[in-house]
Amino acid sequence: MTLACFPRIAVDPAICGGRPIVAGTRVRVSDILEMLAGGASVDEIVADFPYLSEDDVRAALAYAAAMAGHPVVLAAE
Repeated sequence: MTLACFPRIAVDPAICGGRPIVAGTRVRVSDILEMLAGGASVDEIVADFPYLSEDDVRAALAYAAAMAGHPVVLAAE
């Protein structure tokens, strides 16, 4: 899966050290994940960061899920 599949996510070495961010912002995908893991709702995140949309938060989740996935390799028996 490539970054082109996630138009709302950007990676630029000059912004946040090249960490994935919501395009057009300095909000890192990891920041959104940490907020969600801490119990924040999508509505709370959007209220705290009005330049983000619900779709941005969902895109960050989708990107993280895609990056966390990996092929399962089974050894030949």
